[in-house]
Amino acid sequence: MDYTNGWHVLYVKSRWERRVYESLKEIGLESFLPQMQTIKQWSDRKKTVLQPLFPSYVFTHLKSLKEFHKALSINGVCCYVRFGNKYARVTEKEIEKMKFLASSKNLEVMDSEKAFPKVGETKKIATGPLSNFECKVLKVNNQSKVIVRIDSLKQNFIVTVPANYLCEVAEVV
Repeated sequence: MDYTNGWHVLYVKSRWERRVYESLKEIGLESFLPQMQTIKQWSDRKKTVLQPLFPSYVFTHLKSLKEFHKALSINGVCCYVRFGNKYARVTEKEIEKMKFLASSKNLEVMDSEKAFPKVGETKKIATGPLSNFECKVLKVNNQSKVIVRIDSLKQNFIVTVPANYLCEVAEVV
């Protein structure tokens, strides 16, 4: 395996994300757990809860091979996410954008003079916390629901962004 310093992705037991995140902080490892507020409906009530943006994933910033092995010793950690022989790495820029997204209450909808995108189109997000991410349009009404892909994780998540945040993807010739 090819280890390098930087942000790595830990795969953890289902619903253990918060415990692993806290344990990593306790042993002095920089970690990040992006969470979003969602409303859960039970038969008798609704409740706002924090849920991980990426279930079973916790991000940790490693500076040495010793820290790499130390993180694996945490109860609830299964393994590092890998693609082939390479460990999944997330760039500092992607982490910053996820932190900004997780900290923002919501993305404001602004009126747009532009025509709405069509369902299925691939666009690029031009402004906001997800700028420069490519996305696929899922739904169009007064807002655009898009799938945003984080390539280094090979993961998608769905977010609602204003239509005027989207622009055409530059074609590579």
